Amino acid sequence: MKIKPPTYFLILLFLSILFHFVFPIKKIIPSPYNHLGWVFIIIGITLNIWADNLFKKHKTTVEPGKKSQKLVLEGPFKISRNPMYLGMVLILIGTSVILRSLITFLFPIVFIIIIETIFIPIEEKDMEKVFRKEYQNYKNKIRRWI
Repeated sequence: MKIKPPTYFLILLFLSILFHFVFPIKKIIPSPYNHLGWVFIIIGITLNIWADNLFKKHKTTVEPGKKSQKLVLEGPFKISRNPMYLGMVLILIGTSVILRSLITFLFPIVFIIIIETIFIPIEEKDMEKVFRKEYQNYKNKIRRWI
């Protein structure tokens, strides 16, 4: 895993904005409703900062592929096993809502597909190896996304 999820996120965010201007396909959300996208962005940023701070508080890694020292089960991890990925998706959705272009809604879907196929399966295997039954119980109680 040389390219990390935030890099995919930033590339897709950039492409979303670029495609909005280069291929301005049908605007699907009327103004002023598109400003509701800011709510998605704020929630997404909040989830990322909150989860990152919890990783730091528990002195465990946020980086995929590195061994976790602690299973974090509090805060946003009570509603999602992947609140940072969820936050990134919400930011991409919020950007799409603000831009209103139909084509921009493709990028949150692409991000989910990348995360679901490249990162989450490996991360979950690693977590099961390290935390065994505790992680299995967590998986049984908390959904992957929401």
